[in-house]
Amino acid sequence: MPQDSGMTQILFLYVPIGLIFYFLVIRPQRQQQKKMKLMLANLKKNDEVVTNSGIHGTVVILKDRSVVLRVDENCRIEFDRDAIAAVKSNEVKPEVVK
Repeated sequence: MPQDSGMTQILFLYVPIGLIFYFLVIRPQRQQQKKMKLMLANLKKNDEVVTNSGIHGTVVILKDRSVVLRVDENCRIEFDRDAIAAVKSNEVKPEVVK
C-alpha cells in the first residue's frame, strides 16, 4: 500500500476549505460592493436616502465626492457619497436579470 504524499493531503484538505471560504465570504461581499457602487453612481436629485448614521434626507446637490441632503426645511447637510447607506423609493423597480 503506497503512502500518500504530503501534497495530496494538503490538496484534499485546503482546496475544499478555500472554495467554501470563497463562496461563503468573498463572493457575496464582492456582489454587495458592486450593488453599492451602482447605487451611488445612480444617485440623482430628489432621491430620498438614508445615511450610515441613520439620517433621512433628500438629495439636493450632487458633487463629485459628496452629496448635500435636505434634512429639514431650512437644514442642509453635506455628506461623503460613501456615507449613503440606502436609497428609499416608492416605485417598484424591475429585477435586473443576471
